[in-house]
Amino acid sequence: MEKQLKVKVFSDGAVLENMVTDLNSGLVTGFTTNPSLMKKAGITSYIGFAKEVLDKITEYPVSFEVFGDDIATMRQEAEKIAELGDNVYVKIPVTTSKGESTAELIKELSEKGIKLNVTAIFTVEQTRLVVDHLTSGVPAIVSVFAGRIADTGLDPVPIMKEALTICREKEGIELLWASPRETFNIYQADALGVDIITCTSDLIAKLPLAGKDLNHYSLETVQMFLEDSTSLGFKILED
Repeated sequence: MEKQLKVKVFSDGAVLENMVTDLNSGLVTGFTTNPSLMKKAGITSYIGFAKEVLDKITEYPVSFEVFGDDIATMRQEAEKIAELGDNVYVKIPVTTSKGESTAELIKELSEKGIKLNVTAIFTVEQTRLVVDHLTSGVPAIVSVFAGRIADTGLDPVPIMKEALTICREKEGIELLWASPRETFNIYQADALGVDIITCTSDLIAKLPLAGKDLNHYSLETVQMFLEDSTSLGFKILED
């Protein structure tokens, strides 16, 4: 890979085999999971899965999300997850499913020294609220869903710029570009000075393409088309 990135690339997934592959790639310095990814991966034991992951990934941060949908349950789950390892970040959604803010819980947990990854943030206002409730000096990740913002037709870059300025107000807070849709988003995040971007394994696998000669890439693409069309055995012109 020709281009040296300052942004940290975190692998986003819940398939242990893929996580280990990403770990060994030398491109990844952190990992995130969420309930949707665990469901897709067919995880049957949350704590069992978490312990398997932490047995393999010992040096880099790993984020595990609470499942509860009320503040009391989230608090209990967060404290249990935090005990799993020193490299664990507890993912807390910015609101419950009913729209209740988790800001006070974020404040409480951060004051206790629990490392947090506050997730599902979409607006500058949400970013401001979260950062105001985090304790300076306690490691925390603020995850803004730039990819999903872009899905609505809005340019996420101005929002990410403002979010970055807010995150810089306190020591130990890192801004994360969440839900990227293409590898180019990694370079966008890097150019902005965003601290972290989460990527699925397929996006990470494309990082070695950085700086690739486009003429050569064009030729390889045509060769791929020819190989695939030949293997199909189709004919347009009859003999």
